[in-house]
This record gives sequence, structure tokens and C-alpha cells, in this order.
Amino acid sequence: MNKRRVFITGGAHGIGRAMVEAFCQEGDKVAFCDINAELGKEVQDATGAQFYPTDVTDKEKLEACLQDLAESWGDIDIIINNVGVGNFKPITEITVEEFDKVISTNLRSAFITARFMACLRQKNGNNQYGRIINLCSSRYLMSEPGTEGYSASKGGIYSLTHALSVSLAPFRITVNAIAPGWIHVQEDEVLRDIDHDFHPSGRVGMPHDITRMAVFLCQEGNDFINGQTITIDGGVTRKMIYPD
Repeated sequence: MNKRRVFITGGAHGIGRAMVEAFCQEGDKVAFCDINAELGKEVQDATGAQFYPTDVTDKEKLEACLQDLAESWGDIDIIINNVGVGNFKPITEITVEEFDKVISTNLRSAFITARFMACLRQKNGNNQYGRIINLCSSRYLMSEPGTEGYSASKGGIYSLTHALSVSLAPFRITVNAIAPGWIHVQEDEVLRDIDHDFHPSGRVGMPHDITRMAVFLCQEGNDFINGQTITIDGGVTRKMIYPD
């Protein structure tokens, strides 16, 4: 097929940056948004992808970004809802407003982009290829203390994914989620042997472990994978853990 038109949220760092790089390497047209203008410009210069400095919690600005792409590209083929914040705090310390911010960033933005893509297809109607990939987390089914906002948002992503897969089926858009476990994205994070050994796969994950799945899901022939959340965590969620 011709160059695919790809939009990625939160593409300036970590898994998001790796997604931008991976789809640029695939030869696709790539655009991304991020709230960090400095890092976003760096990624744009390094990859040639188009950068939009955008806060995804601002519905009007996010939709304006998508509209600009739709007008310049003619359509959008792939949306990767990668953006995510944590704000891990004890439940007695986090405010309702902070909880709302996490939900708005991680979950509401994914609905906004998916809705825009559906409306775009309803208007245009000719494109028979579409992919949405939502970044979930293994925390959608397991938690630590103080992760209420993040876990709730990722549980919402899990459910939103299968709901969208049914709603967007008439537009030939498949919707899947990837649920990463521990992925090494912080340059200053020092990994120990015990960190690697904790994983049945023998190592902590890397961003390319996630991007390879995203590229696979976006292959044209893989449209029979739909409505799924695929956990990529080195086997941790299948590991029985008892106290020493």
C-alpha cells in the first residue's frame, strides 16, 4: 500500500518516541503531538516527523491538530494513543483534580482521537484500511498502592478498546491495545541484575519490544486481530509471587 498516514500522541519521549522512529523507518508519513516542546522539536529534527506542541487534555487543540493533518494528508490511517501520565501518590494525598487530570490525559484523549477518526471516515468513506492502537498497561489488571488514577485510566483503555473495535468496524478500522510491563525508558534509571531476573524472560523490557508489536498490528493483513489487549511484560503477570 502507499505510505500510511500515522498520528501518535505523546511522541517526544520513551515508547512514544520509539513509535515515531519505528513508523518513520517503515517509510510512513508520521506526525505526533506532545506537551514538551523542546523534546518534540528534537524528535522532529531527528526523524522528519511533523510535531504539534499540544496538550491532549485540551479537546479543541487536539482536534485542531487532527483536522490540520486530515486536510493536508487527505485522511489518517493509523492513530497510536500513547500519551500517559502517572502521578502516583497515596490516596490520602492525591486530589480529585489530579485524579481527573490523569483520566483526561490517558483515557479521554484516546476517545477524542478515535471519535475524530470515525467522523472523518464517515465523511470520506473510501478508505478500507484503518488502525487504532491504544497503550494500556499491565496495571489495568494489577496494582500497587497509590496508583488509582493511572490504574483506572488503563482499565478504561482496556474497555474502551473493545468497545471501539465494535463501533468502528463499519469503517474498517481495527482497534487493539498493547499493555506494557516494565519498560526501560528513563536514561538515569540504573537496572540491577535482580530487576532483570524478576522477569521470566530474563530482562527488563525495552521500547522496541512494544514498537515491534505496534508495527505488526498495523500490517495490512493483520485485520483479524481486533478488540484485543496484548500484554508484553516478560511474563511477569503470569508469575506466582510469594513472600520470602
